Order: sequence, then structure tokens, then C-alpha cells
Amino acid sequence: MKKRESFNSRWGFILACIGSAVGMGNIWMFSTRVSLYGGGSFLIPYFLFVALIGFTGVTGEMSFGRATRSGPVDAFGYACETKGKRKAGEALGLIPVLGSLAMAIGYTVVMGWILKYMIGTFTGKTLAAASVDDFAGAFGSMASAFGNNFWQIVALVIAMIILAFGVGKGIEKVNKVLMPVFFILFVVLGIYVAFQPGAADGYRYIFRVEPEALADPKTWIFALGQAFFSLSVAGSGTLIYGSYLSDEENIPAAAGRVAFFDTLAAMLAALVIIPAMATTGAQLNTGGPGLLFIYLPNLMKSMPGGALIAIIFFVAVFFAGLTSLINLYEAPIATVQEKFHLGRAAACGVIGVIGVVVSLLIQGIVSQWMDVLSIYICPLGAGLAGVMFFWICGKKYVQSQVDKGRSKFTDLYYPICKYIYVPICVLVLILGIVLGGIG
Repeated sequence: MKKRESFNSRWGFILACIGSAVGMGNIWMFSTRVSLYGGGSFLIPYFLFVALIGFTGVTGEMSFGRATRSGPVDAFGYACETKGKRKAGEALGLIPVLGSLAMAIGYTVVMGWILKYMIGTFTGKTLAAASVDDFAGAFGSMASAFGNNFWQIVALVIAMIILAFGVGKGIEKVNKVLMPVFFILFVVLGIYVAFQPGAADGYRYIFRVEPEALADPKTWIFALGQAFFSLSVAGSGTLIYGSYLSDEENIPAAAGRVAFFDTLAAMLAALVIIPAMATTGAQLNTGGPGLLFIYLPNLMKSMPGGALIAIIFFVAVFFAGLTSLINLYEAPIATVQEKFHLGRAAACGVIGVIGVVVSLLIQGIVSQWMDVLSIYICPLGAGLAGVMFFWICGKKYVQSQVDKGRSKFTDLYYPICKYIYVPICVLVLILGIVLGGIG
């Protein structure tokens, strides 16, 4: 039997997991929700939910992957095999794999936008528009059907080249460089913004606590959604990364570090974006792509040293997006390897071709595409993984797998996961359907 690939070091694995979690949700959505839902009033439930989901979901998916040494298809198959239903388990395992592929394809479109804007910061094109309406027009043209083919394909090719090198030589090495650089660049931006007139108003805005907002159920609902999706629990990427871990790795400790640094990345983004908006007296009343590609470039254009700030910002955002894109494509690539016994490069080629064709076709509807995935498929995949590991595999199996590489884990872990985390996945799915998305 061919030896399974693995990470070469503990921090290589942790940085890869951080890279998978740190993405656009940390940058364009977190800042907006902090602004809209009462600053510190939003942060209080958000931190609570990050701790809970990191403790339960991230730890569980990593442990499930390591226990089965496989991706979701074989992992779910193993769980159901104990009930004589392996084929049913494998079929269910396709849901998070296909969800990860579909999410990766949608993310490819976004990465094409980011790459074009990043290159444009060096050539001057990104900040060339004269007004916010011109920035909106430029973005609308790029984000239309077949509006950004070249840069989108380039972004995908970069990801596939990295993935073709494998886990240790590709994914791990790239994350060891890109994640530290991402944090350094955002710290530099944060320091720069701190010295701009009016930035203090932004900090007060972030850390204000509004009792009315704290008492509003919507604040807690959207904090839950943000924490859930920010930590990348979807039954695929975190699980597959866990499958490359040694039995000596302390998974609960690793999950804690991932949750901490993911939260740190989100806070760094907020500490750059919200004070920067405050320096111009602007209100942060929009999120999503518009914030990143319309309002922030318009703001940077008017800031002292705006051209350099734009370069640092979009390079950092590209690094964050690339590490997430790599993680999203890894589950389907690994599944193709496992099920069709293809080599790494061939599996990357198959998935890469699918990614190119479908991503080009969905450019005009990528927003709706990503909404469907975030509302339905991601929480469904996370819930299925939770059911398979915590309910079907059972207490003894779960605790033996989580306890590997550390002293005995708390006896509270299993009931919290079984009776709180799995229902949370169901709750996120239901609330997403009712509210039209909370992630």
C-alpha cells in the first residue's frame, strides 16, 4: 500500500489550517458585521462561538481525518461500515467533496478578481478610476459573464501548480511563507492607519458595546454564522488536512491555535478597514465584494501613500485567498487520487480542467452560486461529518482518536460535540435558509 502523504512539521500543518480558514470572510465580511452589529456587542458572542466551534468542530474534523487516513468519502464509508452501510456512507461523503469543489470553483472567480486588482496596484490601473461610481463601473465590468477570463485562469493555474507538488513540498511550504507574510503586511497596514487623523474614532467604533445590540438575537445569529464559516468547518478541507497528520500530533491544541490565529486575522482586518474608513468620515455600511473592489480602492486613492497601501493590501488579500483556494481544491483532488488511483499531477489536471471550464461559465452568477453553497452545502457537510464521527462512530472511538498525542481529553468533549455541535450545524443550516444566509 502506498504511504500516505503527510505534513513535515507541526507548524506546517497549523499554518496550512490557518491558511484554509483565513480568507475573504475574515476580510470583507467580518469588518462589516462588527460595524453593523454593535462592535464589541458582536465580538462578545463571536469569540464565544469561535471557542466552541474550534473546540468541537475543528478538533472533530481533524481527528476524524487522522483516524481514517482518508478524505470524506472513505471516512464516511468507514463510519457507516460499522452499521453495514459502507456504500451509503461513501455516497454521503461525496456531498462535502462536491461542495468543496463547487466552493473552490466559485472562489476561483473571486481570486481572478483579486489577482487582477493586485497586479493593477503595481501598474496603476487599480486606483485609476476618478470616482466611486467609476470604481463600481470597473468592478461591474470585470464581474460580468466572461469579464475576467485571463486572470481567473492564471489564479487557478498558480493553485494547481502548488497542489501538484503535494502536501509537504507544496501546501505546507507555501503556507509557511504566505501566512506569516499575510500577518506581517496587515500589521504594517494597521500601524500606518493608526497614525492617520480620525483613526481613533474607528477603534471606538470597533470596541463599543451597545446593550441593545447585545440583546438583539440577530447579533448572536450572525456572530454564529461568521464563526462557523470563518473556521472552515464543512466536512471536507479540515478533515482532509487532518488525514495527513501523525498520531503524535496534539489535535485539540492545534485546533486552538487555528481558532486563535483565524480570529487574529479577522481582527487585524477590522483594525485596518474600519479605522481607515473612519479617517474619511465614511460609514462601513456595505460588505462583500463591493467593500474590497469599490469602496476601499476609492478610499486608498485619497490616502497619503495610497498607491503603496493598495499594493500591500491586495498582496496580503491575494495570499489569504490563495491559501484558502488551495484547501478547497485539496479534498476533491485527494478523492480523485483515492478513488481512481491517479498520481498527484494527474488528479490536479482533472480537477483543474473542471475548475477552469465551470468557473469561466459562472462568472456572471458567482454571487448566487456562493450563496447557495454557504447556505446549504457547507453546514450540511459539517453536520454530516459531525453525525458520522460523534454519533455513528461513538464515544469510545471518538475519545480514543482525539486523545492520541496528548493526555486524556476532558470527558465533557464528547457530549458537547454530540449534543451541542451537531445541533449547531443543523441550526446554521435552518437559519441560513430562513434568513437567506448567515455566513
